[in-house]
Amino acid sequence: MKSAAVIGLGLIGGSLARELSARGIRVLGYDRDEASVRAALRDGGIHRVLNRGLEGIDTVDVVVIAVPVAAAPDVLRIARPHLGGVRLITDVGSTKGTVGSAAQALGIGERFVGSHPLAGDHCSGWNASRLGLFDRARVFLCPTADTSEGALALARAFWQVVGAQPEIIDATEHDRRLAWTSHLPQAVSTALALALARAGIAHRELGPGGRDMTRLAGSSPEMWTDIALDNASELGNALDRLEQQCQQLRTALAAQDRASVQRFFAAGQRWNPPGG
Repeated sequence: MKSAAVIGLGLIGGSLARELSARGIRVLGYDRDEASVRAALRDGGIHRVLNRGLEGIDTVDVVVIAVPVAAAPDVLRIARPHLGGVRLITDVGSTKGTVGSAAQALGIGERFVGSHPLAGDHCSGWNASRLGLFDRARVFLCPTADTSEGALALARAFWQVVGAQPEIIDATEHDRRLAWTSHLPQAVSTALALALARAGIAHRELGPGGRDMTRLAGSSPEMWTDIALDNASELGNALDRLEQQCQQLRTALAAQDRASVQRFFAAGQRWNPPGG
């Protein structure tokens, strides 16, 4: 791999651009925010700026779509006429079913592998991007039904180059699992922040535990709106189960049932034992 195009220069896309450039790989970049593009050029993260129509990406080996999940299918459609000899097209979104289906519908499923690096945080933008973000990070790879062995092998090698640890998973299973491990925690953090706000509790009043629990509430609303809506069914199932647990605690509290309340907290501790 000698060249790559990164579409979207935020936390994930920008960090990828930095990593690839630092390894001597020629990087073409685009972002709708012109300030981010200028900063990426200034910092050496990209070598050439792509225009909005993405002409010129036919010269690279790998194209990375690093935009919000709702925008990714449109970016694929814009890129489709210019993909030429591109060997791998991938994305970095938190849901995989929709974008994989879009790639299939556009006839590029053979070269597409959905990617999801577990390396994000509540910060965003080029200024949040950095070298080292992907060191030992898990990256889920979700091939389509048509993905070639060569494209999948290149996807694995691509992420290994930047220090990540790729693993292959079906797109449907990915979205089900991430509803629990990522999307539900985000929803809970935001809901807790809203409950605290409506109770008149300011963030500065929280102790370390409260700050930990509400950290994710500071994440991008635009990004999480897209993710939640795209994975609405699986997230809804996870919320149902969470609400059942909350209702069990509410019932036990109303009855002053000490044994049930203690069982509730003990079960949580067994799942996450001290020092475990």
